[in-house]
Amino acid sequence: MWKDTPKMNQKTGCDREDAFSPDDGKSLRDQFAKAGQEQVFRFWDELDADGRARLLSQAREIDLREIEELVEIHLGAESAPAEDFSDLEPAQVLPWKTNADGEALRAEAREIGEFALRDGRVAAFTVAGGQGTRLGYDGPKGTLRVGPVSGNSLFGVFADKLHFARARHGASIPWLILTSRANHKATEAFFVENGFFGFSPEDVFFLQQGRMPAVDLDGKIMLEAKDAVAMSPDGHGGSLRALCRSGAVRVLEERGIDVISYFQVDNPLVRAIDPVFIGHHLRNESTMSSKMIPKNDPKEKVGVFCVQNGKTRVVEYSDLPDRMANQRNADGALRFNAGSIAIHLLGTGFVRSVGEGGLRLPFHRADKKVNTVNEKGEPVKPDQPNGVKFEMFVFDALPFADNPLVMETRREEEFSPVKNAEGTDSPETCRRDQLRRAARWVKAAGIEVKTDDQGVPEMEFEISERFAADAETFVEAWQALPNKPALRPGLIIGD
Repeated sequence: MWKDTPKMNQKTGCDREDAFSPDDGKSLRDQFAKAGQEQVFRFWDELDADGRARLLSQAREIDLREIEELVEIHLGAESAPAEDFSDLEPAQVLPWKTNADGEALRAEAREIGEFALRDGRVAAFTVAGGQGTRLGYDGPKGTLRVGPVSGNSLFGVFADKLHFARARHGASIPWLILTSRANHKATEAFFVENGFFGFSPEDVFFLQQGRMPAVDLDGKIMLEAKDAVAMSPDGHGGSLRALCRSGAVRVLEERGIDVISYFQVDNPLVRAIDPVFIGHHLRNESTMSSKMIPKNDPKEKVGVFCVQNGKTRVVEYSDLPDRMANQRNADGALRFNAGSIAIHLLGTGFVRSVGEGGLRLPFHRADKKVNTVNEKGEPVKPDQPNGVKFEMFVFDALPFADNPLVMETRREEEFSPVKNAEGTDSPETCRRDQLRRAARWVKAAGIEVKTDDQGVPEMEFEISERFAADAETFVEAWQALPNKPALRPGLIIGD
């Protein structure tokens, strides 16, 4: 872990809870009372020293002025008008399929990206604050085992991808991992247990996501217990604030790094380090670039890249009007089809401008069922939404970016998230997608493999992420093998 980075303070969510004497919190309690949020300390007189310290520690995380503004915006007497999409247009996309000129541009981008990697200008950033609750899994989602044969964890998969890029390009590529208060200690322990997956601890940096309090429908901060505020993560957009507040951006800049490769923990197919993507980003002088996939259908639950008032933005699938979501071009393709898959490149200077507050990302309102306590301090588990949580989305930084680039990638090669226990985006669909990809790669190398009508091989085998990053690099590595193994069930090629 980066030892020269300042320890996170309470504002960003640290592990420690400062010890307070009973009288130390009076000034803070007065501030809450002045803001009309005195109910946070309703049970103060009933709490012991530990309970008071815990409550004060959480209260110190809360920006009362920010909460006041959010309550006014989202719960004020005058509700916000419906968003006007009359001038919304599809975003311009750099296509994956290209002509000869496009191939030349792709080759140029690859060269630029590879040079940047060799020059030590790129870091990887995994957003991994989630737990595996929806999957029925007890632990940080990054510790979930997803390798079809190896049983490799999500963190292990990403580590192998980074090792491949480091070896291929002679690059250092430090690795940043965003955790949450709920999984920070368990995530750090997992890395220690696994020897930091072969990384030097100085090249791995853990930072914690910020938190926001839930408020009731009257804008009052809610308690989940007598000595605890109902707190929740501030959304993946909060990762930009966390990068700054933790000191990570300062350390990256000191190391000469100006490109951050951002991806979320639930997608094992992601190309964690993509030289072509990096090259296009730098060639375009972009401060934020994004990958997209064509949507499967109008209702697919991914945001859509659009342009409005000359600015690139993402419109959530739930916000895009049906009449627009269903529009089609002359060739039958969806007009608004550029699906956002949470893969971005961010300039460190741009992160600083957003994360330090010069450019403010908007908070979004989410009505939720919030476990709380009543006036007697008795637990209340609501059966319908009783509170509001606030969160930021990282793609809301796009309108602030210079020369934002949206580049197409292939779903089958780079997007198969693990979100649900069963059905779509489940461990089973991800396993099958990984097997399909392995079959495509070995076929590209001229290896015969039997598959079903959906491309899933009859035998389960795996390609190590340390061996290849795509079909092209697999063919290259396979041809260079002096002793090629016979394809068989349970084989891990390149292990």
